[in-house]
Amino acid sequence: MTSTHEKVRYSPEGEAIHTPISAAEGVERALKMLEGRWKLLILFHLFGGKLLRFSELERALPAISQKMLIQQLRQMETDGIVRRIVHHQVPPKVEYGLTDWGQALCPALDALLKWAAHPRPAAEGDRKAP
Repeated sequence: MTSTHEKVRYSPEGEAIHTPISAAEGVERALKMLEGRWKLLILFHLFGGKLLRFSELERALPAISQKMLIQQLRQMETDGIVRRIVHHQVPPKVEYGLTDWGQALCPALDALLKWAAHPRPAAEGDRKAP
């Protein structure tokens, strides 16, 4: 007899079983949220629960224009990765931090960083015949 989780294609732990197509689509959606030259750098500055003012982010990323920093932060805010905290005071104070969901990216990006640090094996065509 087939168990229920096999019929509905869910594992007992509640995680969906992906097909190659659904896995590729999911990864594509995730990469689309992180695409852009500056988003990963912004994320690494905000990991660990840090709250940074806009001017602190500008100083941390001196090569980014103000317009591009605003654009990247707004996109990540729309995607639910970054939260914008406005303190109503004079002069106005705005801080940026990661949402819990954004902070959950840390282990995945850490794993990607470790993978990238491994020496790359020679390509099949590069190997010499004995």
